[in-house]
Amino acid sequence: MIRPFGWGDFVYLLFATEWTLLLSAFSFIGGGALGLLVALMRTSPARWLRTVASGYVQLFQGTPLLIQLFVVFFLPTYFNLEISALSAAAIGLSLNAGAFLGEVWQGAIQSVSRGQWDAASALGLHRLRVLHLVVFPQAIRIATPPTVGFLVQLIKATSLTAIIGFTELTRAGQILVNSTFESFRIYMIVAIIYFVLCFPLTLLSRRLERHLARGL
Repeated sequence: MIRPFGWGDFVYLLFATEWTLLLSAFSFIGGGALGLLVALMRTSPARWLRTVASGYVQLFQGTPLLIQLFVVFFLPTYFNLEISALSAAAIGLSLNAGAFLGEVWQGAIQSVSRGQWDAASALGLHRLRVLHLVVFPQAIRIATPPTVGFLVQLIKATSLTAIIGFTELTRAGQILVNSTFESFRIYMIVAIIYFVLCFPLTLLSRRLERHLARGL
């Protein structure tokens, strides 16, 4: 039975937005942890670590995120295991984010001049101490703007998890369209909500980039 779009439907979209934000947070934290590991491996003196990290990055950057979500969601069924849509979405997005953040943070680490590495090593500091005291403070400043920019992409990427049945903002919009047939109105509201979430982060990223450029 077709019914008109009402206030309760708008509240339903806002509730789904909370799940979008929650999934984005889970994925950013998981992807951040993986990204840091990848960045450290790709800047490691050990060749095998660089090779493994490079393979990981190429795999997840070279395949569609949608396919990655399908694999994470359906692979456990081959081992008679079940995984919730939320878990599959968070794992899939985290693996994907780790590849992109790892490359961003690798570039930030490598942007620190080799002379500072050598000078710190000459003082007898272990590599981990060099990273902690000399490299990371500078790399974090460089990596912050693109990291914030990537968070915008991650929030928008959560819309793909609708295809595996996770009810975030896009999936909630699809459900309402199926019951009200008010496609234009509902998808316009969904688009506006995404804009409200992402635009402030975009402005923040640009402001940080300008601030960094003035500081160089």
